[in-house]
Amino acid sequence: MTMFKKILIANRGEIACRVVRTARRMGIKSVAVYSDADRDALHVRMADEAVAIGGARSAESYLRIDAIVEACKKTGAEAVHPGYGFLSEKAEFAAALEKAGVVFIGPPPAAIAAMGDKIASKKLAKKAGVTTVPGHLGVIPDAEAARKIAQEVGYPVMIKASAGGGGKGMRIARSDAEIAEGFRLAQNEARASFADERVFIEKYVEEPRHIEIQVLADAHGTVLHLGERECSIQRRHQKVIEEAPSPFLDAKTRAAMGAEAVALAAAVGYRSAGTVEFIVDARRNFYFLEMNTRLQVEHPVTECVTGLDLVEWMIRIAAGEKLPFGQKDIKHTGHAIEARVYAEDPARGFLPSIGRLVRYREPHGDGVRVDSGVYEGAEIGIHYDPMIAKTVGFGADRETASARLIEALDAFVIRGVTNNIGFLAALLERPRFAEGRLTTNFIAEEFPGGAVHLALPQGAAPTLRAVAAVVAHLTAESEASIGGQLAGHAPPLPTEWAVMLGESRALVRVEPIDDGYAVTEDGKRRVVLQDWRPGEPLFRGTVDGEPVIVQVDRDGAFQRLTYRGVTVPAKALSPRAADLLAAMPAKAKPDLSRALRSPMPGLLVSIAVKPGQGVKAGEELAVVEAMKMENVLRAERDATVGKLCANPGDSLAVDQVILEFA
Repeated sequence: MTMFKKILIANRGEIACRVVRTARRMGIKSVAVYSDADRDALHVRMADEAVAIGGARSAESYLRIDAIVEACKKTGAEAVHPGYGFLSEKAEFAAALEKAGVVFIGPPPAAIAAMGDKIASKKLAKKAGVTTVPGHLGVIPDAEAARKIAQEVGYPVMIKASAGGGGKGMRIARSDAEIAEGFRLAQNEARASFADERVFIEKYVEEPRHIEIQVLADAHGTVLHLGERECSIQRRHQKVIEEAPSPFLDAKTRAAMGAEAVALAAAVGYRSAGTVEFIVDARRNFYFLEMNTRLQVEHPVTECVTGLDLVEWMIRIAAGEKLPFGQKDIKHTGHAIEARVYAEDPARGFLPSIGRLVRYREPHGDGVRVDSGVYEGAEIGIHYDPMIAKTVGFGADRETASARLIEALDAFVIRGVTNNIGFLAALLERPRFAEGRLTTNFIAEEFPGGAVHLALPQGAAPTLRAVAAVVAHLTAESEASIGGQLAGHAPPLPTEWAVMLGESRALVRVEPIDDGYAVTEDGKRRVVLQDWRPGEPLFRGTVDGEPVIVQVDRDGAFQRLTYRGVTVPAKALSPRAADLLAAMPAKAKPDLSRALRSPMPGLLVSIAVKPGQGVKAGEELAVVEAMKMENVLRAERDATVGKLCANPGDSLAVDQVILEFA
């Protein structure tokens, strides 16, 4: 079979852009599809052709098999790459394309169906000799049945959607009291996300690691694996940081997991790229979790350490080519770590943030890769996953990869929406991460109170005060040189500055030296070398020889500095002006405790209380759905409900009042 001349990408965002880039390199024309909300999206701009397929909601566009098949006929696309999510694991989609004479760039429909049903896949895996987690693989009819099964399996248990994926339709229950709510929420999310409310229960492995094996299979009998990815750092079962190889596996365990992954792929007649996910305990015992019959979000880390383009090989396999290499030819070089950058607010429980990217600048440099589907001026809306980009650091070893990723996050400029870069940096800075002591409980254990108060790394404040002083000095110098001023009336440049970084204050002296400045604080002299100019968003330089990247934003007469994802106000004044500012009364904060406000834009699914009803702290008040996830809003304190200000079914804006307390 000859190589395709034109392929259609049945997806959006960064993965659609990713496929376009590989297709272009291979000399293949690309066709994008888009919803009403994505008319100006980057993947539409990048592709050779673009076809509108419906409304903003996924069900009206990206989940419409008929519209995508029609787009193939209209454009003459010979094959379809599904990306991940949406229709990528729908056997009926692959079958519909096959019926229309269009090649599906992925596995056969039968393999998708077998692995897509989590209950059937576990039975098949067990038959193929793959180690599985103890549990109940039958469909559970109701919450009472779920309670009985959970008692038989033994708490804690995991309630999972049979058709699930991406962390949706999953709940952990540790007691009878938690099983009813967990069953209800898992079933609701499964219904909303997959139109299939079936759930099953399995034993929840304590101190688990999530490690997956990348497989690749052609239509000529070759099935091999490309090693593992460690995906243990998760939040609400959604991966946050991924890396290859795992810092935990030894050669024996790696080989055993790879062999089982290959055995499963062969048993199901797999073709294309796929991922077999395992849960691994502290003793390196591993159990089959599920198989994802598509390209994974985190595939770049495997590409970085193997040198293989997985999208290219998916296309070549779909075109009928035989893999020209075997298992012994697969070599791994170095280490790669990926961080998922999202438009979300860690301080508000990681709720999605929507808006326009008013400023957007991606990092670049040796050992840095960024996969994104946005641009400066693009809109982050409510209809789809709020991912902005995947940022990868890679190098000869894990320490180098981590350092490059941290530096890349420092240099990633995103304005207009709240993002999770500070949280990602805090994860990577944890000693436990550096030691490789990871489990799926990492975030819960390292941030037991959530990510509300992210702080600067220890010892960073003096460095930032030095940067703030130099920024203030250069800004004052620039303003003094503005033309049209009366001769002899330019204000003298101060040499002493009172620098207030957040709540702290220090007196520093700034003196020009060759190629930089000497900044002295409490008798400690620091040499700051840089090439920053007022108005630039990135301050790149060194402080006492140590590289530093700080983001600088003008905030009225002062600055906001962002370092390791943490933003702090920086005020540099003359000592006298600083004394006067300190004497100003603080502005009182408004009382927001009298109402329940929607913490995100979304759909009000339900209200659990009535006017006049007393509620206890922790009691459910309402459920808001956003990005297909149901978020339970609970009372923060004992109170009495006053009046309801919204109704189930209403679309809510962020901070919109749902109900008021008496």
